Amino acid sequence: MYLNTHDLISHSQSAYRPSHCTETALLKVTNDILSALDGGDVSVLTLLDLSAAFDTIDHVTLLSRLQDLYGISGPALAWFESYLTNRTQAVLVDGQRSAPAPLVFGVPQGSVLGPVLFIMYTKPLSALIQNHSVSNQSFADDTQLYKPSSPAETHAAIQTIQTCILDVKSWMVENKLKLNDDKTEALLCMKKSTKFPNSQPSSVQVGNTDISFSSSARNLGFTISSDMTLNKHISNICRSAYFELRKIATIRHTLSVQTTNTLVCSLVLSKLDYCNSLLSGCPLYLLHKLQKVQNSAARLILKARKKDHVTPLRRTLHWLPIQARIEYKLSTLCFHFFSASSPAYFSELLTVYTPARQLRSSSDSRTLVIPHTKSKAYGQRTFAFCASTQWNSLPSHIRHSQSVQSFKRALKTHLFQKHNS
Repeated sequence: MYLNTHDLISHSQSAYRPSHCTETALLKVTNDILSALDGGDVSVLTLLDLSAAFDTIDHVTLLSRLQDLYGISGPALAWFESYLTNRTQAVLVDGQRSAPAPLVFGVPQGSVLGPVLFIMYTKPLSALIQNHSVSNQSFADDTQLYKPSSPAETHAAIQTIQTCILDVKSWMVENKLKLNDDKTEALLCMKKSTKFPNSQPSSVQVGNTDISFSSSARNLGFTISSDMTLNKHISNICRSAYFELRKIATIRHTLSVQTTNTLVCSLVLSKLDYCNSLLSGCPLYLLHKLQKVQNSAARLILKARKKDHVTPLRRTLHWLPIQARIEYKLSTLCFHFFSASSPAYFSELLTVYTPARQLRSSSDSRTLVIPHTKSKAYGQRTFAFCASTQWNSLPSHIRHSQSVQSFKRALKTHLFQKHNS
């Protein structure tokens, strides 16, 4: 793809790009926040919300940006102009259709090209944010701003965030976009034992709206808590998963094993696996809650009794347990890193080990540096620590697999033997 080949998309944008997803964006944000907490700092995190972002893009500005920022000109630019212009829309109510109205703003959301044009349109926003020394990660129109600081400098960090948001709002007004102040959320991520020299901050000012710091917020489908614990997120997963299992159980007598398995995988296991790399390093009692959900799912599919041992059931279904599924995800992300197919921001999180002098025992080129951490509750939950530790624990022949397909086959066999023995 032209944009990826020439590195024309902002590195902080994770939508509609190969090897990028909500999970990789969240890994970067949570890694940075956990690292800050491990060092005794706090982090101000704001989740910006746009109103009808795709529908308000100005065509004239977009075409100008395609030419100035991306070098698109001549027939190619004329093709984009033809694609965007002369579109109309109408409303159908009770069989009555309104007169067609011209569409002078917006990109088609149901198309492949529309979302890509949106992230091309908003590229300057990332540089504007970085000029304020504020970190950011975006997924389409969802933007996360965060800034770590010492407890003594938290008020200054909040002021920096507020100034940054004002500039973001101004840029959006100029570019026909609208920041929804009321739906913006903010968290002050800190340890429970954090002490502030003055009063503890309670809010962030977004435009004319005072946004109080929340104890938790939904971020790209993942619940982040201000103390960075995972209790609430895992409770939400379990509640939603059990709800689906109960619905499937009511019709289980009419379903075959294969059909039940398909339903469970799509409606239940998908919830357990979504962004599960962020669960690495969390307390075992929380993972046990998720494991109980998977155990219930296995018993439902195979019509097993509640007292039946679950390991043989997992073997029959060829399922990895929860801990192994997390290890599988971490290992796969690391393999993509060595294959140069991971997001650019992963290079800030993972470091290839290079020995000071060449020794026979240190000739493995696929070893990662395990960063030094201070605490198990924060530092040893960062992606940098967990991924490096998990990757280095794999047998050398797996780490040196020639393709992603052979790597995944060997990895699953290894984890299946390790966790289902």
